[in-house]
Amino acid sequence: MFLIIKRIMDVMGALIGILVLFLLMLLFFAIYQLGENKGPMFYKQVRVGKNGKRFEVYKFRSMVIDAEEKLLKNKILYQKYLKNNYKLEQEEDPRLTKFGKFIRNTSLDEFPQFINVLRGEMSLVGPRPVVDIELQEYKERVQEFLSVKPGITGYWQSGGRSTVGYPERVDIELYYVFNRSLQLDIKILFNTFVQVINRKGAY
Repeated sequence: MFLIIKRIMDVMGALIGILVLFLLMLLFFAIYQLGENKGPMFYKQVRVGKNGKRFEVYKFRSMVIDAEEKLLKNKILYQKYLKNNYKLEQEEDPRLTKFGKFIRNTSLDEFPQFINVLRGEMSLVGPRPVVDIELQEYKERVQEFLSVKPGITGYWQSGGRSTVGYPERVDIELYYVFNRSLQLDIKILFNTFVQVINRKGAY
């Protein structure tokens, strides 16, 4: 019953989110035609989903076109990226545009993921979808982590979001896997809303 109610919540939430997404697309269209932001509006990246199935997660593009190449060319910064839980502080990240910083700080970049939710690849609430290299952080517990759909938000984000890194993140994500319920999902959604309003832990 929980999974049925959860899917109904996902579909309803996704439909509302996609309506907002279309409005944002209209507002952002001109921005992606100019300057350092010029290029595709959306960014797609392969993430690992339930049972190890790969899928493309959607976001509003917050980086320059050649972002990954730019990071890989800077070996020192790339090593820092790996050691810092696969992220960099905005002030030192050469990939981010000024507009990109704004949509990340306000979490507007996440809205295209409602498409992933409607397609059934993600849920509103669940562990955050990771790239392949992050699976090594879960070691022998990786199958437990991959036993549920990833989410737009989750227990990790609502409890501190990107300020909490590995290895602590493993235990936090798995707490949700073993304790998921309708009540916990509602609590996480509420806490995430508070986190977003306060712009806490956003990257």
